[in-house]
Amino acid sequence: MAAERGIALQALTGTGPGGKITKQDVEDAGQRVFSSPTADAEGSPPKTGEEEGGDIISASPLARRMAEQRGIDLASVSGSGPKGKIVKADIENYDPARVQEQPLKAPPADTGAQTNHAATGHGMQPPHEIQTLSNVRKTIARRLTDAKRTIPHIYLTLDIQLDPLLELRTSLNDSLESQDLKLSVNDLLIKALALALKQVPSCNVSFQEERIIAYARQDISVAVAAPSGLITPIIRDAGAKSLSAISLEMKMLAAKARDGKLQPHEFQGGTASLSNLGMFGIKQFDAVINPPQAMILAVGAGEKRAHVVGEAIELATVMSATGSFDHRAIDGADGAKLLSVLRGLIEQPLALLA
Repeated sequence: MAAERGIALQALTGTGPGGKITKQDVEDAGQRVFSSPTADAEGSPPKTGEEEGGDIISASPLARRMAEQRGIDLASVSGSGPKGKIVKADIENYDPARVQEQPLKAPPADTGAQTNHAATGHGMQPPHEIQTLSNVRKTIARRLTDAKRTIPHIYLTLDIQLDPLLELRTSLNDSLESQDLKLSVNDLLIKALALALKQVPSCNVSFQEERIIAYARQDISVAVAAPSGLITPIIRDAGAKSLSAISLEMKMLAAKARDGKLQPHEFQGGTASLSNLGMFGIKQFDAVINPPQAMILAVGAGEKRAHVVGEAIELATVMSATGSFDHRAIDGADGAKLLSVLRGLIEQPLALLA
């Protein structure tokens, strides 16, 4: 093949066993010669893609092939092989973000091939900026990565009719209007989750090493979107608090979270979590457990759906709720029981006032 294509074997670097030149090495060399610009009028030999700005770029054929397939400019890659040669590992570990942080080399001499290279953006990243992670974002990334990697999640979803809860909320807000207090649906859901955990204590636990810690109090962590990132202020002993107390405390904690003024004791701890994305129109989602807790309730939007009420199908406001459970500490049957109790509390909400 080399003879037929006019390729000198001495100029090739073999990628086979013991440096043996393979069929692929000859084909790659032929492609480089075929794609190179022709010699200039003075008879200068064509470039083979190994020169950039007068500097020879030393790279193995395999590295060149990988760079071409991935659209990587070899001039931006640092070689770790002998005498700075670019090898396979350099292409695999190539990080364009690090390249953007380094000073740019002087532009090469203007040639037709290079102009086309710049015009098409081949091997270059789109315009972007690099943002340094805040300490809060670093903590979120570390904790959630650990949660997904180490916690065997089990997800259980059911639909809950919201109309009775909404009617109760309207009635309570009418009676609380003189106190300038307005309950949110989330306030009632916090109370419902706390009471459900009280009735199903096997879900109010955490898994630690070779033991399970069972909590006697329901401390509900509530996900809040803050400028610095997601944070979960805690309504402590939510099962024993009134709806008005939960509402006032939640408003205070959410305001502090948005202003970045939460104290560590206000967001560290908790026995279970609640994440509500219904206000964004999200129908249903699976939340990541917030360690060391063993469960989190993900709540979607209430929407009008055809729903079975008694023996008939009626138009009702229905919400999908998904529980994520740490299967090391909570069995599927216990998780299902918790969601069933939760649905009963929401569909017959007078129990929330007890």
